[in-house]
Amino acid sequence: MRIAVILAVVVSAAAQVPPALTLHDAEAAAVKNHPLIQSSQFSALAARQVVTEQKSARYPGIYGSLTGAGALHNSRIAAGGVNNPIIYNRYSDGLTVTQMVTDFGRTHNLIASSDLHAQAEAANAVATRADILIAVDRAYYRAQRAQALFKVAEETVKTRQIVSDQVNELAKSRLKSGLDVSFANVNLSEAKLMLAQAQNDVVAAFDDLSAAMGNRSSQAWTLADEPLPGAPPADASPLIAEAIRSRPELASLRFDSSSAHLFAAAERDLSRPRVDALATAGFTPLHQAQLDDRYAAAGVNVTIPVFNGHLFSARASEAQLRAEAQDQKLREEADQIARDVHVAWLDAQTAWQRLALTQQLLDHANLAVDLAQQRYKLGIGSIVELSQAQLNQTQAQVQQTSARYDYQTALAELNFQTGK
Repeated sequence: MRIAVILAVVVSAAAQVPPALTLHDAEAAAVKNHPLIQSSQFSALAARQVVTEQKSARYPGIYGSLTGAGALHNSRIAAGGVNNPIIYNRYSDGLTVTQMVTDFGRTHNLIASSDLHAQAEAANAVATRADILIAVDRAYYRAQRAQALFKVAEETVKTRQIVSDQVNELAKSRLKSGLDVSFANVNLSEAKLMLAQAQNDVVAAFDDLSAAMGNRSSQAWTLADEPLPGAPPADASPLIAEAIRSRPELASLRFDSSSAHLFAAAERDLSRPRVDALATAGFTPLHQAQLDDRYAAAGVNVTIPVFNGHLFSARASEAQLRAEAQDQKLREEADQIARDVHVAWLDAQTAWQRLALTQQLLDHANLAVDLAQQRYKLGIGSIVELSQAQLNQTQAQVQQTSARYDYQTALAELNFQTGK
């Protein structure tokens, strides 16, 4: 039912005109609606909260306690520990304050590492946005090409219908043979098949465009033509250098690589001492005679790692190896981007050349059809010659129509690959 409605919009001239849509509007809609963009933005915000989590270690920790205990007379905890503290019947409440004095750089490195990872997630959000925008551009130009090819198919059907009607009339007057009628009807049937395929391609292209824009349902639009860009740059080297500087994927990997090295430094800091200060105070309104009705104490605790089964050294080695692996990922991604930019530049160069070549091809094909029609009318040319000329003309029209949108797509791809 949905496909039938869209086909009716495309085919029927009397149908309601679809709403207008520019490439800029399509991109803006995708930025606003696409779930992947929103997901990447939430991930970036979540990563920023990790920085606050790591910074919390620098601030005091304050917590309250409410404690009540009842015990047998003169009872002690005699099992489960080296000491055997006595238990008094009591109820007490108070506050405890803890403050890390220093961990000799570990917290600093963890904060810096999480901050760089948050920047990496922000760069990933930019990269996701770029991925969605290039998908919109591709779908937009593909839909424009599908619409243009649909018009070519319509004109082809009209032209071949006229030829078929003329040949049938001439055959009735015994001026043309049944073979001529068969060839003309075959050509007309091929054009109708081309039109049916073009209708399907338009529907599929609008489905892709709707999905790229983040819309759940498909819709038809009246697409505005974008100005045809000029020739691509003559040299790919500056484009590769720009891509290495600007691609958000590389920026994300650089941040993650630096983050990994700082995390490795933080893991090495586990083998250093940690100094904490502790203070607690409160009231004991219900207690045995041996206890006072208030309490307060303060102290400093120094934790010095001695041996834990090589846990800390293994964690430090693991973090360092992961940091080195991240460096290699960065290197591989830079090499891949350089290749992608060069390929995109070659594709843009080829697409630019096809613009002029396909126009020449169409001019020659149009001239050949005119000559074949004149020869056929004069009786010195065959229907085979005319059919072949019409076929070549249709192929040239398809090539020339596709060339424009292929070049715009190729240039958009080149801009994407260079980080623009």
